[in-house]
Amino acid sequence: MSATKVRRKEQVDEVEEARLTDSELVVRFLDGETRRFQELVDRYERRMVNFIQRSIGDRQRAEDLAQETFIRVYRHIHRFDTSKKFSTWIYTIASNLAKNELRNRSRSPLVLFQTLTSSWDDDHRPLQFEDSSMSPDDLFRKRHLQDLVEKAAEQLPPHHREVFILREMEGKSYEEIAEITDTQLGTVKSRLNRARNRFAEIIGPWLE
Repeated sequence: MSATKVRRKEQVDEVEEARLTDSELVVRFLDGETRRFQELVDRYERRMVNFIQRSIGDRQRAEDLAQETFIRVYRHIHRFDTSKKFSTWIYTIASNLAKNELRNRSRSPLVLFQTLTSSWDDDHRPLQFEDSSMSPDDLFRKRHLQDLVEKAAEQLPPHHREVFILREMEGKSYEEIAEITDTQLGTVKSRLNRARNRFAEIIGPWLE
């Protein structure tokens, strides 16, 4: 076959592949056309990575979970109902993997701490370590984290430790702290900012 004919055949094949629906690719794969699975991967790989990244906030881990998504699709593709949308099925698999990732992360003291301190800039509540809805294992981890927080706070300079405890552990407002410590509001905010930064430096290595 001449080079020109080969190119024409490849072009025809590409047009045919573009016209095939996801379900048709699945059917052809199950009928023995093994290359059809790679075509499904090509169609969805970038979308899966982007979707998972947006869900968990980690590009590298998202790429790993996208690969796991396709592994699961490959293993269970014979169960796929071709009357349904393939996109819905694969997104469901990816979503479940992302949820499992976040669930597993929640067992990490570092992630618990990040969750507890995620709204430090809001004028609201102190750090919360107890939750009646939590499992015994999660309560144990939070209590361990509470011990770390208290030990780290003890290492802050006295004037920083005072505003840190009042704000982050007692939930006092800036105005209340200023009154309690007989300090200007601007000074309270400045000390608290420095206390938070130093606190993060102290506790960081313990959470790795």
